[in-house]
Amino acid sequence: MPARADDDGERARRALERGEIRPLDAVLAAARAAVPGDVVALDLKRDDGRWLYKLRILGTDGRRRDVKIDASSLKLLDVDDDD
Repeated sequence: MPARADDDGERARRALERGEIRPLDAVLAAARAAVPGDVVALDLKRDDGRWLYKLRILGTDGRRRDVKIDASSLKLLDVDDDD
């Protein structure tokens, strides 16, 4: 059975309280620094034991990009143009 949105929110809150992920405003700032534009979608997932933020950003150039950021270190992991 898929996780409910309420369950996902609770898991994210607990991860933040334990220091496993950074606050959302820090994640958004890191993403915008790497890829200037507007965040139009955001997803937090646990992958291979670590938390990852996946964001879709509409760049200032009008292009959409998918950005993956480590939720703990804020390290930029991947940027893909959405062609």
